[in-house]
Parts: sequence; structure tokens; C-alpha cells
Amino acid sequence: MKLLLVDDEELQLFRLEKEVKKVLSGQDEVLCYTNPVKAFDETADLQLDIAFLDIGMPVLNGIQLAKKLKKRNPEINIIFVTAYEDYALSAYSLHASGYITKPVNESKIRNELENLRYPISIKATKKLQVKCFGNFEVFSHGVPIKFQYSKSKELFAYLVDREGAAVSINELNVVLWDEDHKSYLRNLIADIQTALKSVGAQDVFIKRRSECFVDVDKIDCDAYEYKKGNPDAVRMYRGEYMVQYSWPIFEEE
Repeated sequence: MKLLLVDDEELQLFRLEKEVKKVLSGQDEVLCYTNPVKAFDETADLQLDIAFLDIGMPVLNGIQLAKKLKKRNPEINIIFVTAYEDYALSAYSLHASGYITKPVNESKIRNELENLRYPISIKATKKLQVKCFGNFEVFSHGVPIKFQYSKSKELFAYLVDREGAAVSINELNVVLWDEDHKSYLRNLIADIQTALKSVGAQDVFIKRRSECFVDVDKIDCDAYEYKKGNPDAVRMYRGEYMVQYSWPIFEEE
């Protein structure tokens, strides 16, 4: 996660940075500027997730800077930091994520980061994006994958949960129905293969003889990233994991 901190008063900026870093992990990147024009120009090529902006700054105030940042990236989370409450109406007219009055402290910052207007998501780098926290969903380039049968999606969810381990047809049969439906299971497997092939991700799902599994190296998954300690994934977890199914148990390593 990339954060921009801008305050023209050096001491205030130092305090803001100190309190923000208490909430973050060592993997987050914090960029600090006392010059708002320089802050805008030097972050042009960066995908900023959050900007903490002092409002009362010369040349380019926080409201003006926020407008320029949102024009560049409409989903950046703007959190205004100011000693005055007079700017609140102007701030929220920009659909800001939050508004903190000085003096800043860890509690105020934590509250804003836990209630962002645009929640931080894991950057997509693989063929499929899999969401396990909350309801289980599968995406390709941000578009949900369409399975013909709901049980196909549940079967795929179980394989994701197993994190690449090979699962026998017998085990899948027991998990999905607790009775013999092996002929229907073949239809589900064919449905998964068709759905993934339609988005060029057919190699994510592997079927070998009487077992199948997923190639975890070809999946962006919030649960996998959580277990790796990815701070964005940790922030996304709210205690709910594949909630539409009865069998999942998320082991928080």
C-alpha cells in the first residue's frame, strides 16, 4: 500500500508520519512532502492508495490538491488533516474518505484506515483473482467468472481452500453431497474447465485420473496473501471466510 502525506509545516508532517507508521506494517510505503506541488508532480507515475492532506497550505491547498489527485485516480482515498473544522463541508463534497482534526494520534488514524471509502484490494497479477473473505467469488480482470452450476463454484472453492493439494473424486463427492453423485461430479468438472477456458485460464484447474487440484501460482487470492502476511490482505479480513458454504474453516496461521 502506498500512502502520501502532505503538510507544509515540517513538525506537523513529522508527527503525522510518526502516528501513521504506528498503524502500518513495514511493507507499506509512506511518501512525505511539505510542498504540495512537488508532491503532486513527483507521484505522477505512482498508484497511490491513500493521501493524508493538510488543508491550509499556500500555493496549492489540500482541497485543490485532492481534486488533482482524484482526477488522476478517482479511487484514491483522501483523508484531510486540519486544525479547523470549517473545511468539513468542502472536504466531503469531494467524497473524501475521512477527516481528522489536529492533533493527530494513532487512534484517529486507525479509525480512518479501517473505514476507507475505497477499501484497499490486492493488486491483480495472475490469471484469476479469487476472493475468499466474505462470500467466495472468482474473477478474471475484475469480471466475475460465470459457472453453469452453483456446485461447480463450490467445488472450485474447495480446491482453492486446499491450497493446491490434490483432492480425490471420492473426497469431493463426500464434501459436496455426503452421498454418491459421481456422475454429476463429472458435469461439474467439465463446467469448471469450460468456464476457465472462456477466460484463458484453463491451466489453473488440473484434472488427473481420479483427482484434481488448482495451480496456486496462477491465482491471486486474499486468503493466500493473508497467510503470507500481506498487510493489505490482513486489513481485508473481517472474520468471514467463504460464508455461503458450511464446510470452510479458515486457519489463521
